[in-house]
Amino acid sequence: MTALIKTKTKMNVLRTLTLTTLTALNSACMVVGPDYVRPTMNVPSTYKEAPESVESQINKLSTDVPWWAIYNDQVLNKLISQIEIQNYSLQAVEARVRQAGSAADIARAVQSPALIAGGRNDLGLLLNWEIDLWGRVQRNVEANGADVQASLADLAAAKLSLQAQLAQNYFLLRVQDADLRLLQDTVASYERSLQITRNQYAVGVADRGNIAQAQAQLSTAQVQLHDARIARAQLEHTIAILIGKAPGDFSLVIAPINMNVPEVPLALPSDLLERRPDIAAAERRMAAASARIGVAEAEAYPKLNLSIGASIDKGIIGGSQITAPIYTAGATKGIHTKAQAAYDEVVADYRQTVLNGFREVEDNLVVLQILSEASEAQSEAVKAAREVVVLTNNQYKAGIVNYQTIIIVQASALTNERSALGILGRRLVASVTLIKALGGGWESDAPKTKENQDAAHESTNK
Repeated sequence: MTALIKTKTKMNVLRTLTLTTLTALNSACMVVGPDYVRPTMNVPSTYKEAPESVESQINKLSTDVPWWAIYNDQVLNKLISQIEIQNYSLQAVEARVRQAGSAADIARAVQSPALIAGGRNDLGLLLNWEIDLWGRVQRNVEANGADVQASLADLAAAKLSLQAQLAQNYFLLRVQDADLRLLQDTVASYERSLQITRNQYAVGVADRGNIAQAQAQLSTAQVQLHDARIARAQLEHTIAILIGKAPGDFSLVIAPINMNVPEVPLALPSDLLERRPDIAAAERRMAAASARIGVAEAEAYPKLNLSIGASIDKGIIGGSQITAPIYTAGATKGIHTKAQAAYDEVVADYRQTVLNGFREVEDNLVVLQILSEASEAQSEAVKAAREVVVLTNNQYKAGIVNYQTIIIVQASALTNERSALGILGRRLVASVTLIKALGGGWESDAPKTKENQDAAHESTNK
């Protein structure tokens, strides 16, 4: 009992000495290395390819509802909701986020003393602690914290990419559904034409050449129908994988494509730096690399480790160890140079990522604008082709034109119908790509100003 009282008294003294020592040392420490400031970029005031009607009323995709709600398709909503639950690629990225979080926890743990209990006959407690004289530990905490934020942005980028892939494949599948219906109707029509031609040949009205032409036309349409079935099956398989299912366990019923291409709300180019998760991730990696310059710089200064404890037999025990690099054959300088070069690398990567973001927005703006014009022209072509088919059929019945003319105008009409569907698919895909290029509905919550970062540093050190 007496030994326990003595040990308790010693631990109280130990605690007081430890707190006094750590407080004094903390106040004497300095932090080496640069304080991170996000590098500047020349950002355009508006998008070059933005339509004038949109440019005057810039707004943002809402963060209150998912971005794909703009298409108003319940099947799409249900499919995309399954990505976050079942997609294995996304689960792998989420696991990397947890790894980054654990690394940050480990880095923060070094800021506190390590309490060790042990001894065979002389039981006691010992505190070991690295005094952060030059801010090496603090900079390491900053770096790992920024790594966590970068990983979270990577997760958001991966999720947005998968959602966009699913939406694009879904729209292409629905376009393929419409193409299948068109080709099925065409094949049925051509089969009737072939039978009529055979009947006409039987009574001497048509010749064998007409039968051959009708058969060739039918066979060509049948081959196109088979190709369309293959394309649809492959799109369905891709969607299955995106929602974490084997292709054999998933199917989508053929359905009409009842949607228009929505007008995608834009944001100012300056907002892109905060709204795209890949840009946010690149920016956070710059912050991490900047902090690691401080870690590397601290390697050139002495390190101080303290230990203090108490045991039953020896009472208060403790000591200190200080080490300083005197000659490292250039290794210390090399560590600092490497850290600086790593920072320069991620700065260049960040700026390239930003430029690529602007390019993707501009690309899809111009694609949507031109394809919208092409869609109007193609609609007129479809309308005209249908009229030509009706007129040519009447002329054929009147004996004005031959069967070869019928074949030509029918083939032209089918080509125009399929081209119209192709343009619709391209417009829907481009609209999704534009939304993805704008960052979807995601918005970064990472520190955006030096004042915010300073506040984050202070909270980390408390």
